[in-house]
Amino acid sequence: MPNINTRPDAPLVDAHAHVWTNDMPLAPTAWHRPPTEASIEHFVQTLDTNGVTFAVIAAASIYGTYNDYMIEACRRHRRLRTTVILRPAHPFADMKAMADQGVVGIRLQLRNVKDIPDLSSPEYRAHLGHIAELGWHVHLHDDGARLPLYLDALEASGVKIVVDHFGRPDAETGIAGAGFQRLLRSVEKGRTWVKLSAAFRLPSEQLRAEATAALLRHAGPERLVWGSDWPFAAFESSMDYGQAIGSLARLVPDAAARRRIGCETPLQLYFT
Repeated sequence: MPNINTRPDAPLVDAHAHVWTNDMPLAPTAWHRPPTEASIEHFVQTLDTNGVTFAVIAAASIYGTYNDYMIEACRRHRRLRTTVILRPAHPFADMKAMADQGVVGIRLQLRNVKDIPDLSSPEYRAHLGHIAELGWHVHLHDDGARLPLYLDALEASGVKIVVDHFGRPDAETGIAGAGFQRLLRSVEKGRTWVKLSAAFRLPSEQLRAEATAALLRHAGPERLVWGSDWPFAAFESSMDYGQAIGSLARLVPDAAARRRIGCETPLQLYFT
């Protein structure tokens, strides 16, 4: 584990952020067109300004399977890791080369995707087998109600699973919803982690607090990581990095738990 000498309760690892430039190719299905660049240089400067030492880039679905810029960020800055978006038939030899360049997982960004993939198909079973062999994780994002559609197949494959944004519990059913409850059961099995990321994307402060409390009870800080979701796609004018850090302090007031979530757990998950 990297040797870190900094504030004991600081969120030292940002486990969810994005980088992009204006000339990157947007996917035909892109749900958002960023108003400004979020360059590698700007991101690293933001980390330094806020005392964050390491970070994990989340592959942005608006760019489809274009991963070059995220991998370049990891080549240039050893403090960074990234996930990528790949088609399931992607060559394993290429995936192994990516592992040497800072790639730690595959992102399945399935929110707003109408035709979801069959993760139990032979093609996906082979792909998930490659991911497990590399020690990577599947970085899963969808609305909480749809998580049960994926978790059985992912758990059976033996991959590590990291679920975005508190598991995005449903606004109406909250943490009692079937999807969020299924996520808690997945965490209890020992190979699933959840990101306390993008709290601003949940519909209410009450739901954020309830979801955090439930995850702490069922998962403990050893199964939770924090992420800013910088540069706050579609919320660029209402969010900043300081607010993102502050959300963790509000949701996890215990300093020891906050250090585990903001530092120790993500270092073990992504950097060892």
